[in-house]
Amino acid sequence: MDLRKIKKLIDLLEESNLAELEIKEGEEVVRLSRVPKGGVALAAPAPIAVAAAPAAPAPVAAAEAAPAASALPAGHVVKAPMVGTFYASATPGAPALAKVGQQVKAGETLGIIEAMKMFNQIEADVSGTIQAILVENSQSVEFDQPMFVIA
Repeated sequence: MDLRKIKKLIDLLEESNLAELEIKEGEEVVRLSRVPKGGVALAAPAPIAVAAAPAAPAPVAAAEAAPAASALPAGHVVKAPMVGTFYASATPGAPALAKVGQQVKAGETLGIIEAMKMFNQIEADVSGTIQAILVENSQSVEFDQPMFVIA
């Protein structure tokens, strides 16, 4: 694949809200993915990692998920049920719905995910104390991404 095409793909990824982009051309595969803010780059220190290899499933996703899962505190993990934008409060400037150390009951609202102009409440699955909040206000979240840890 031509280096100019790869540079154009990098620019496209930087200008969009995409977290990952994979292009296959014949037997060549180019996979671009963003490193989340505050995240750790496993392959390269740059904010975008580029990998060109023959067409074969890459074990990169498993390698990235393993350190993230082991870094979580003990407890029940509340995961994002959809892709969207996470908001910590119901309105801008309002206090956050959930804070570390706060006691919550099952069904209590922890935050909101905006997806396709719809605001969806994220509720606690279990009762307990919030041990960690893994997402920031106005951050894009992916499906099944860990958001809160409740113990």
